[in-house]
Order: sequence, then C-alpha cells, then structure tokens
Amino acid sequence: MLKYISSSQNPTVKKLIKIQSKAKARQLEDAFLIEGLREINLAIAGGYSISELYIKASFIEDVSVVALIDSLEGVLVTSLADEVYRKVAYRDGTEAVIAFAKAKKTTLQELQLPENPLVLIAEAPEKPGNIGALLRTADAAAVDAVIIANPKTDLYNPNIIRSSVGCVFTNQIALAPTEEVISFLQEKGIQIFSAILQEAQSYHMQDYTQPTAIVVGTEATGLTAPWRTASTQNIIIPMCGEIDSMNVSVAAGILTFEAKRQRGF
Repeated sequence: MLKYISSSQNPTVKKLIKIQSKAKARQLEDAFLIEGLREINLAIAGGYSISELYIKASFIEDVSVVALIDSLEGVLVTSLADEVYRKVAYRDGTEAVIAFAKAKKTTLQELQLPENPLVLIAEAPEKPGNIGALLRTADAAAVDAVIIANPKTDLYNPNIIRSSVGCVFTNQIALAPTEEVISFLQEKGIQIFSAILQEAQSYHMQDYTQPTAIVVGTEATGLTAPWRTASTQNIIIPMCGEIDSMNVSVAAGILTFEAKRQRGF
C-alpha cells in the first residue's frame, strides 16, 4: 500500500529537508537526495543504490514515474502532498520525483583504471557550479576518472548534482588530499601535466598518449606548490586577450580534449 504524507511537520519530511540542505546530515546518513528522472536513471546506471522514492502526489500516475517504480525492486515509495514536495525539492521542474540514495565510497583505492588511463584532477574547487561543469566536461571527454584533491565541497551537494546534469553519477570520482593524490599517481606510473604558469610549455606540445593526469586549479589561486614539484611538465594554454586565466572547466575541456584527440578520439 502506497504511503502518503500530507504534513511538512512529518519526521520523514524534516529528515529529507535536512539531508537536502546540510552536508553534515548527508555525511551522518551516508546518503543524499537525487531529483529528477534523468538524474535518478543516471544514478541507477552508475551503480548507486536507491532505497526510497518520494513522488509528488499529482504525478503518482505519470507513465515515466510508474516505469521508474516498476524498475526498482524493494524500493519504498511515498507520495507527498504537492505543497510538501515543494518544501523538500531543491529546484523546480524535476519531474516530481526524489530518490533517497546511498553515497558511494570515494577513496583513491576504489578507482578502477585501465592500463593507459586519462585522469582529470581538480584541486580545491569550491563553487558547486564549477564542479558540476568539470564533471560534465569529464563525461563528454570520457576520461577514466576524476579526482578532486583537497576537496572543499561535499560531492553530493544538490547544486553539484544539478549543475552536472547527473554527470556526478557517470564519472568515477575520488576525493583525497593533494599529497595522497600525487603519491597515487606516482605509484601508478601516471605522468602529471599541471596547469601552472611558471616553467610551463604550451599544452599542445605535450604527448598525452601515455598514462596521463591533467591537473587544474582554481582561477583565484591556481595549483599549490606540490603540483609544481611533482609535475612531469607544467603546461599553459596560450592566451590572446588581456587576462591570463579562464574558467577552470573551460581550461579542463581544452586540455582533456587535446589528450583525447592525440589518443584517436
């Protein structure tokens, strides 16, 4: 029998709102919320475990919603009154479905890399929009993994899920301190190309056909000193205008797609 919640004071609703809005609550629950059919289906395809679905009451008979429910065995389905759903939902236009999903482990040891990997690394990105754009770039280039070094933002922040249009679920992602990431790359024999102005060569002069990590930093502070020391070669994107930096996701796109071009993509 379908459960129905009509009050925003319901304990379940309060828990959902807290998980939606607080990184600490997500960490304590080891879970997060996903809004929208596209994002939920990408999460399922990406191997995420979904235990609960919350459906806007007026959409409970929607064909796509019913198909999603039918595709998940043993999932708890709850119908929320429309006004209650609006309190839980982070954004509008998400096809009136919210999933409760278990977080994945994001250690470096969880990564499954091929023999000749291409890895995108971003150090200390803070803005969820930039992280989401980086993940979209990584998905478009089909890199083998994304590593966030010195992470500053919860990976399952709803803004990251939204801005990545679900690509947070389509990429292999690991989070770790910079020193651990560098040691991991060195142990795996992965050459490091750091986007740093000092002692740099133009990005298109490099050979990315071997196991490769492309490393980008924030626009404000760039990469920390350890990357300069560990780098196989520092690289730059020649700039033709008046400024000497560009959006980190744009820079990552230029660099990763050059690597893919060299690899016959």
